[in-house]
Amino acid sequence: MRTIIITGATGGLAQEIVRLLPDDQLILTGRSLEKLAALYRDRPRTKLVQLDLTSSQELEEFVAATYAEFGRVDILINNAGFGDFKPFDHVSDSEMRAMFDIDVFALMTLSRLVGYQMKESGRGHIVNVSSVLGLMATSKATVYAAAKFAVTGFSNSLRLELAEHGVYVTTVNPGPIRTGFFDVADPSGDYLKRVDRYALNPDQVAERIVENLGRNKRDITLPFVLKVAHRLYTLFPRIGDYLARKAFDYK
Repeated sequence: MRTIIITGATGGLAQEIVRLLPDDQLILTGRSLEKLAALYRDRPRTKLVQLDLTSSQELEEFVAATYAEFGRVDILINNAGFGDFKPFDHVSDSEMRAMFDIDVFALMTLSRLVGYQMKESGRGHIVNVSSVLGLMATSKATVYAAAKFAVTGFSNSLRLELAEHGVYVTTVNPGPIRTGFFDVADPSGDYLKRVDRYALNPDQVAERIVENLGRNKRDITLPFVLKVAHRLYTLFPRIGDYLARKAFDYK
């Protein structure tokens, strides 16, 4: 039986991941203990933790308490995050900082705290949920893309540092997923309608993540069409920029 931490556990993707992990000991975190309980109170081998991801002190206390109670963490899934798609000059300073606090700094802090313990034990797996926008930028996503590019860079470097210690680091780069994420990022629903042909159901992403837990998988990028688009974007950046501005600007 594995011990697995999942942040952002009230989100649609996390719910599908939990559904596919019936036999594991889970530590599920979220901002609202009430929402966590409504979703998971009947699931066995589940610890629910209300956690402020913007507080370094709370993160340190949470990790220390987890190791004190369970002795180890086999897998950390950094799933918490949010985005807001708007023109760059409409994003306030507080909005920029809030997005980086959750999407980047909390992920880095938990990866550092748990990664240290995994390094000491010589095994473990850190899964960082990023976005295809951490590989290919688009307009009206400046801060979100910057945050996800930071996640990608951090994960790639961390993977190299932990490779000799038996610890795996996987970056997940999904395209748009039909979850509550777009309640904030796209309140009108227009963007999600425009990208419907590329949109993923949360179970599709969850299945790919779960089947690769404990495996030395560098990254998971889906759907396939966006994985191909990223390869082309890397090889032909000028054409990629043109298409991102003219053909794929759905926001």
